[in-house]
Amino acid sequence: MNRKTLAAAFPLTIPVLMGYLAIGIAFGLMLQSAGWGVGWAVLMSLTIYAGSGQYLGVSLLAAGAALPQVAFLTLMVNFRHLVYGLSMLEKFRGMGLRKLYMIFSLTDETYALLSSARAPAGVDEHDFFFAVALLDQSYWVLGSVIGSLLGSALGFDTTGVDFAMTALFLVIAVGQWKAAGSHLPALLGGAATLISLLLVGAEDMLLPALGIIVAALTLLRPRLERAPAREEEKPCP
Repeated sequence: MNRKTLAAAFPLTIPVLMGYLAIGIAFGLMLQSAGWGVGWAVLMSLTIYAGSGQYLGVSLLAAGAALPQVAFLTLMVNFRHLVYGLSMLEKFRGMGLRKLYMIFSLTDETYALLSSARAPAGVDEHDFFFAVALLDQSYWVLGSVIGSLLGSALGFDTTGVDFAMTALFLVIAVGQWKAAGSHLPALLGGAATLISLLLVGAEDMLLPALGIIVAALTLLRPRLERAPAREEEKPCP
C-alpha cells in the first residue's frame, strides 16, 4: 500500500475520523473512570475494535462479569456483522490474507463507506479498501488513547457520553440516504426494526429485526440490483 492509495482513501474517511476521535475519546474516558488505564484502552481498541462492544465491555469489566456472559452479550451486540460480511463477499474476494483483517475491521461506519466506495482511477481497488479500513481503526485507537489520558489527567463525568456512537452512525446514515439511488433498503430496515420492537420489546428485538431484513432484501434483490441501472440510463439534463 503506497502513499497514493492512502491519499485517495483519506478524504473518504474524514467523517469517520471526526466521529471516531469523539467516540474513541468517550470510550477512553469511560474505561478510565472504571479504573482501567491507557494500556487497556489500546489493547481493546486493537484486538476488539467494536465500538458498541467496547462500550458494553466497560460495564462488564466494572461488574466482574463471567466469561460466558461476556461472550454471549458480545455475540448479540455484534450479530449484525454476520449480515455485513455476507454482503461484502464479492468486494473482498481475491484480497488474500488481507481479507482476514477486512473481516475483523468491518465496523458499522467502515461498512457504510465500503458499501458504496469506488477506488479512483489508477488506484488498486483492494489496496483502497484496505487503506480505508486501516485508517478507520487508527482513528479509533487514537481517540481511545486521548480519552484515557484525558480521563487520567483531568477527570470527567462520563454520564451520557456513550450516545456519541449513536450520533456518529446517524450522521453517516443521513449521508448514505442522500447518496443512495434507492431508499427501499433503509425503509425496510426501519420497518423491520419497528415491527420487532413492537412484537418482542427492546431487549430481544435485534435478532428478529435482522432476520426480517435479510429475508426481505433476499426476496427483493432483483429489484434492488436493477434500480442503479435505471438511474444510470437517465439522460443528462
